[in-house]
Amino acid sequence: MTPSSASSAATGQQHPIGLYLKIWGLLFVLSTLSYLVDYFQFQGLMRWGLILVFMLLKAGLIVAVFMHMAWERMALVCAIVLPPLALLVLVGLMWAEADYTFLTRLLFFR
Repeated sequence: MTPSSASSAATGQQHPIGLYLKIWGLLFVLSTLSYLVDYFQFQGLMRWGLILVFMLLKAGLIVAVFMHMAWERMALVCAIVLPPLALLVLVGLMWAEADYTFLTRLLFFR
């Protein structure tokens, strides 16, 4: 191990402060847009869709940059990202089945 690689390994990976400032600015913009959803009084599916999109974008930025997931190995990323995605798929399937059951009961049990 050369002295330069030993010193870089001891200090850890450094990311430029400009990257963090840009992400903070983007998080501020996304939070402002999330606030504007309520300010402009969007209702129904549009409101909840926008809130969820802004929430997922902010969470993704935080996980990718501040938790350093953007620089991790793919196996670690998959181990953290795939289980919540699988849960979302299962929740979606349960939701579809619940709607089917509800509509079937309305149709046959009137």
